[in-house]
Amino acid sequence: MDHLLFYLFPLLSLVLITLKIIDKKRSQCCYILDYQCHKPTDDRKLSTEFSGDIIKRNKNLGLNEYKFLLKAIVGSGIGEETYGPRMVFHGRENNPTYEDGISEMDEFFNDSIEKLLSRSGVSPQDIDVLVVNVATMTTSPSLASRIVNHYKMREDIKTYNITGMGCSASIISINIVESIFKCRKNTNALVVTSESLSPNWYSGNHKSMILTNCLFRSGGCAILLTNKASLRDRAMFKLKCLVRTHHGAKDEAYASCTQMEDEEGRIGIYLGKNLPKAATRAFIDNLKVISPKILPVREIIRYAFLVILRKMNTNSKKGPRPMINFKTGVDHFCLHTGGKAVIDAVGNSLGLSEHDLEPARMTLHRFGNTSASSIWYVLGYMEAKKRFKKGDRVFMISFGAGFKCNSCLWEVVRDLDDGNCWKECDIDKYPPKTLVNPFMEQYGWLNDEDIDTFVLPD
Repeated sequence: MDHLLFYLFPLLSLVLITLKIIDKKRSQCCYILDYQCHKPTDDRKLSTEFSGDIIKRNKNLGLNEYKFLLKAIVGSGIGEETYGPRMVFHGRENNPTYEDGISEMDEFFNDSIEKLLSRSGVSPQDIDVLVVNVATMTTSPSLASRIVNHYKMREDIKTYNITGMGCSASIISINIVESIFKCRKNTNALVVTSESLSPNWYSGNHKSMILTNCLFRSGGCAILLTNKASLRDRAMFKLKCLVRTHHGAKDEAYASCTQMEDEEGRIGIYLGKNLPKAATRAFIDNLKVISPKILPVREIIRYAFLVILRKMNTNSKKGPRPMINFKTGVDHFCLHTGGKAVIDAVGNSLGLSEHDLEPARMTLHRFGNTSASSIWYVLGYMEAKKRFKKGDRVFMISFGAGFKCNSCLWEVVRDLDDGNCWKECDIDKYPPKTLVNPFMEQYGWLNDEDIDTFVLPD
């Protein structure tokens, strides 16, 4: 009996320790229960005709600026059904108020959060962590506090209000939640990601700043996450890994995208000529870290072998460089809709097909660049097209001021086909037969005008 107890106690201890480790590991998982992208009302759509009227109202623009805008809009990949802030429909883009920004956020909050909580069956009282990111608007009390007050959330809720993080902020918010889940069991988190265009609509004539008016549109997304083991069967996605890259220490990258005042004191977002280079460098550094985490060993070995072979063979250096086949470890690519050029560049770097790029292109066409929430509209498009099957792996990539490149990999936990806000957009008509922008047809005559004789017609 003594001998039996001598061996039994260590064995039981080992079993208990093993079970404790397994339980801790399971409770640290990060699941998406549901998400809701914001679809503003139709009275906020920016048609070609109305967009032209907004541009004509800016008395600071001349023929050169009109030609620049025409080229930028035609090549942007944005269609006629994107949404703008209400103050431009009221003709007040030159002097937006604090309340314009607040009301723009409230409209998004009250729509998306309400739908998300109602559909998921989760009460505001069940939310333990709230993370809000709106890059270019800071209020007091914070927007996070505004949500807590509106939904009467618990007094012990942990809130995080993030500003200044740009288009990559939603993955940063997910990273915050992931870190909290590692030290807190049975926790629900709500991530709210958007951008307020009202206080940042640029009405000057600086070309690198008026470009943002062509690309950014109103939108947002609310995401409900949990690490509760009891809810994992209801989850949509499971986070596998997440990598953040920040080049803020490099002056050139830091200054490539920044909020600033022009010579006349008008606030806007400046996009520098070195932005593509900064994005490329951050993207490459990010891939170097995340690739070994998401790709099979055989692909890493194959790529390494080709690189070594190329270095040994001097003649091969003149040919194309070896490329990693990301499709060996990824089924779907969720790319940030920073613009047509951004989508093309990332697609070329990863060796993606038009089928892979379609969700990002269609999101840019239908909703524009909605900043940090863009990648969730791309996710919704793929869901609406019924591309997701249980076990699929989804790679998310986002870029933002700083300069930052953040990426993460999700695993699809169950078959998905809801479609989110895309189910209200007649998803069967996407992709359309042509993405030709009607601006050239309507305003192409500007390219034939002479600066000395040009007069803007009424």
